Amino acid sequence: MKRSKSSARTRRPKVLPVRPGRPWGAIAVVAAVSVLVVSIIGYAAVSTWLGTRPWADRLTALAGVTDYASKKPAWLTSEHKSGPLTYEVTPSVGGSHNTAWQNCTGDIYDAPIAAEHATHSMEHGAVWITYRPDLPAEQVQRLAERVRGVDYMMLSPHDALDAPISLQAWGYRLTVSAADDEQIDEFIRSARLNAGPEQGATCSGGITATGTTPRELPQQGQPGQQGQPGQPGQQ
Repeated sequence: MKRSKSSARTRRPKVLPVRPGRPWGAIAVVAAVSVLVVSIIGYAAVSTWLGTRPWADRLTALAGVTDYASKKPAWLTSEHKSGPLTYEVTPSVGGSHNTAWQNCTGDIYDAPIAAEHATHSMEHGAVWITYRPDLPAEQVQRLAERVRGVDYMMLSPHDALDAPISLQAWGYRLTVSAADDEQIDEFIRSARLNAGPEQGATCSGGITATGTTPRELPQQGQPGQQGQPGQPGQQ
C-alpha cells in the first residue's frame, strides 16, 4: 500500500532550534580582569594608607622591630662623654656618646666601628646597618647596595650580633635573617632622618676610621687618623 505524502511528512523528526551556549571563556576573562582591577585598587588604597601613617607607627608595625623609644626611654640620653662607654644593648640604639660621630654619608665600613661614634650618628638621624662577619658575601653586597652613596646611612660588620643582620636607629632595632627581607626597606624609609632627636644635623666630617676604640677628631689643620682633616661642630 502506498503511503500518502502527508503521512510521510508527519514521520519526519522535529528539528529543535539550537540555543546559543553561554560564552564562558569571555565571562572568565571579564571576571579575572575585574578581580585584578579590584586588587590593584585595594593595594593602592592600602599602600596610600600605610604611607600616611606616622613613621613611628610604621616602624613598630614591623614584626622584627624592638621599640626601645617606648619601652626604655631612660636609656636614650644625649650627653657628650669622652672615651669608651657602656650601652644597655648591643649594638647601641641610642644614649650618651662621644663628641665625634661616625661618618654616615652612605659609608661602607669593612671592619667594626666604635659604638660611641655610631650612636652620635644615629642621634643625627642615621640608620646603622650591622651584620655578622660570616654573612655570605652576596648578602653583604645587597646590604651595601642600600647604603652606598645614601646620606644618613652606614654599614659595618659587628662581632656580637644575636641575628645575622641588625639595623639600628635612635630608639629602634630591627633584626632579620637575610638581606632580601622586605622589612629592611621599610625600616630605612621610616627611621632614616626621622628617628634621631637632632634630625638633619650633618653626617659628614665625622670619623671614617674603623675600630671599636673611640677617638677624637683632630683640630683643623692637623693631619687626621681617620683620613679626613677638620673638626666638625658639636651637634
